[in-house]
Amino acid sequence: MTLCIFVEGGAPGTVKARCREGFSKFFEKVVPAGCFTVMASGSRGSAYEDFCLALKENDGHYNVLLVDSEEEVTKASWTHLAERRGDGWARPAGAANDQAQLMAQVMESWFLADKDALAKYYGQGFKRKALPGQPNVEQVSKQDVYDGLRNASKATKTKGEYHKTRHGFDLLRVIDPGKVRKAAAHADELLVLMEAQTVARALNGSSQPPRRARSGRSGR
Repeated sequence: MTLCIFVEGGAPGTVKARCREGFSKFFEKVVPAGCFTVMASGSRGSAYEDFCLALKENDGHYNVLLVDSEEEVTKASWTHLAERRGDGWARPAGAANDQAQLMAQVMESWFLADKDALAKYYGQGFKRKALPGQPNVEQVSKQDVYDGLRNASKATKTKGEYHKTRHGFDLLRVIDPGKVRKAAAHADELLVLMEAQTVARALNGSSQPPRRARSGRSGR
């Protein structure tokens, strides 16, 4: 059984490919390539719809939804998504607790866990002290995450101010998952799930790739 992750992010074309590759490179530092597939669905709503469709098709994959929490998480993931204004997503029939995973509070929160990687990526002019100092990055608000990244990077010589599609997926490739999982409990939960699924797949002797790549929708 292959783990299939429907992730929020990536518009059609090269951005969608870079989103998929960025997440894949990050995950491959934890589990081997071929044990999972990343589906870049575009908007968060499209990610949820793609995930629900995959559950209905029951194609033999272990399907997981991965989206930003957008705010502090104080409840179980499915409850958070059901009660959050703007989502209101019902938990699909048959979906397990661990099939809803959150990037708390946004994907960029993970970057704050590896300030060394940020400094190396942006190079000269990067202001590390402008980043939020909270060691638990999930406690940093979405706005403070974005403000910190912009303020730290805006004077850099080659890359300039942080931009989600130009920089975000490249940063996913270089940050250290070990640092991320120590600073972000929900990231650790996701990686624990991926490790467990990889072990189960090895014990079952499965080596079959996904039967087809699902087309994500436009967005983000």
